Amino acid sequence: MADASPYVELERADWARLAAGATSALSEQELDHIRGLGDALDLDEVQQVYLPLSELLSLHVRHAAVLHRATERFLDHPQPRRAPFVIGIAGSVAVGKSTTARLLRELLARWPQHPRVELVTTDGFLLPNAELERRGLLERKGFPESYDRRGLLRFVSAVKSGVDEVSAPVYSHLVYDVTGERLVLRRPDIVIVEGLNVLAPARVRADGRQGLAVSDYFDFGVYVDAATDDIRRWYVERFLRLRGTAFRDPASYFRRYASLTEPEAVSQAERLWDTINGPNLETNIAPTRGRASLVLRKDGDHTVRWVRLRKR
Repeated sequence: MADASPYVELERADWARLAAGATSALSEQELDHIRGLGDALDLDEVQQVYLPLSELLSLHVRHAAVLHRATERFLDHPQPRRAPFVIGIAGSVAVGKSTTARLLRELLARWPQHPRVELVTTDGFLLPNAELERRGLLERKGFPESYDRRGLLRFVSAVKSGVDEVSAPVYSHLVYDVTGERLVLRRPDIVIVEGLNVLAPARVRADGRQGLAVSDYFDFGVYVDAATDDIRRWYVERFLRLRGTAFRDPASYFRRYASLTEPEAVSQAERLWDTINGPNLETNIAPTRGRASLVLRKDGDHTVRWVRLRKR
């Protein structure tokens, strides 16, 4: 029997050939602003991995527009504008999903067919620290129950409904809390929603009925993947870097960690991983990988090794 897998899996070299004739025009300086702490992202990686991905996504966006117009004609019901194309990006803490989201926003906005690209992180929909503390959830920050799930669902529903102006709350990693500010989206062509659990299925309600999930509103889902041992190591390495940088800021929520010795910092980072981030990955995040349209699998050096694309 021919290949019966629902996926196409390509090694990096084969994936890179799909965009061999294209260039990103991204400068090293621009990449510096995109690259996350500890990421090994360079211009070769952009060219070989993310440029083909941006071409694929742009193809989906353009064909969605064609389908929208054809559906309007079929229904004889013209709409003032079509809803934004929504992309979800999921993955563990420290795997590099935020860098992937920022990079794709930059690359997709360079296509003339869809220049207005917005990025929203689900961190903004975390419940305030005071509320998490009241509920006894501060040590479970990032777990599904620590989010304003109704608020997030209302947001993506409004985006996908084509509302002219919609806003999302803003989160500060420095103070480790929501800020009260709002990110306003005005008629974007594409919205990227990045977060740990954005590909999760809908919960079953107490009455047995299936609710709606954020991912129900996505047109395309990306999961950034790696071996758990590698992600754990990256998390510890990032913690050590932050100990000498952001944690030293007097406004930092984690400033108490800045004075730790290196062995103490390693021990603390490993404890945080083993009690919070690791269990969250195993229980809530990794199980959503199979719901992604595309998986980027990273090697131990943080570079993408292969790409798995769900067949349509």
